Amino acid sequence: MTNADKKMEESLIERAARVYDFGAHLRQRQAPVQPASSIPAEGVPTEAQDQPGVDSLEQPDSVPADEQTTAAHDGSTQDNPEDARPLDLTFDLLSAAPPAPEGAETLSREAAATLMAIPPELRAGAEPEDDFEILLDGIARIDRAMLAEKGMLVPGAPIGALAEEFRLVKRQLLLGARALAAGSLGERSRTLLVGSAKPGEGKTFCAINLAISLAAERDIEVLLVDGDFAKPNIMATLGLDDSTGLLDILADRTLDPEEFVVRTDVPQLSLLPAGKRTHSDTELLASARTGEIIDQLLGSDPRRIIVFDTPPALAASPASVLALLVGQVMLVVRADRTTEAEVREAVNILDGCEQISLVLNSRSYEPGGGRFGSYYG
Repeated sequence: MTNADKKMEESLIERAARVYDFGAHLRQRQAPVQPASSIPAEGVPTEAQDQPGVDSLEQPDSVPADEQTTAAHDGSTQDNPEDARPLDLTFDLLSAAPPAPEGAETLSREAAATLMAIPPELRAGAEPEDDFEILLDGIARIDRAMLAEKGMLVPGAPIGALAEEFRLVKRQLLLGARALAAGSLGERSRTLLVGSAKPGEGKTFCAINLAISLAAERDIEVLLVDGDFAKPNIMATLGLDDSTGLLDILADRTLDPEEFVVRTDVPQLSLLPAGKRTHSDTELLASARTGEIIDQLLGSDPRRIIVFDTPPALAASPASVLALLVGQVMLVVRADRTTEAEVREAVNILDGCEQISLVLNSRSYEPGGGRFGSYYG
């Protein structure tokens, strides 16, 4: 094949690479002029150099390095050493990258990487600008850095294995809610209880992740209610303080529940704290007032789905009472801890709800085994 034939077969990228030095902006200024593909970029990992468009555009074999340099300097003088460098007409990828979130250096490597991957316009809450949790417009700022550090879903972050797993979970729950809506439950089909048999099985972890995943839907508003009155943890996990909540509203009929719903900076996600602790929490839940509050919250927004985080079924009684009032129960089972006997006992306690689904948490994956999320990598 002749040189003329090779030139005709060159792609646009190869022709551009023959004229411009794409790697010049990544190398030291004092480094001698060489073909871009022969010098690793300072401070750039090897993986980044192998990605197209960064620093690994291959030069055509038929173009010598000195000829390439001459083409890049066509029409320029050689009297000034500054003029001896190739023209840097490429886009500066490093300076154009979004800045690292403030405080990222104090996070784990995985959490910092998660925050770095969030587009700046969606990173609200990842880098606090002041000491206030509630913004001027009454919107609560959720601590994205705290979520990333705990290994939870972070709004705006790239899709990974955990996000895909909760996509599957929520899809089954949404299909169940649609089927229940056609029956006698009506509006109560939009209520869901998240619980476990015993403490430490990940129910709050799953409740928050499920709520964040549901909030990503286009036509759903999510209200996450902290119903674990003995050990409320929803607000603290999200970096917020507890305030007037469900127990207070149950105890005082003059309180409007909608006034105490906390809007967040995550679109379509709101919170309702547990409220002031009391020894009569189960009795308050068993009163007619609870059903009235649920119906009022559902009636305030026809798109709203209410997710209750409740105490472990084998450790406290409120979950069994609340199960009588919701459309579905999602029972979190820890793969390495929960026994079959405990699962059966918990299901019996929560059988006031006819729709009970099990979610397996903390499952171990063998090396090389299939897992969601790799398809997006």
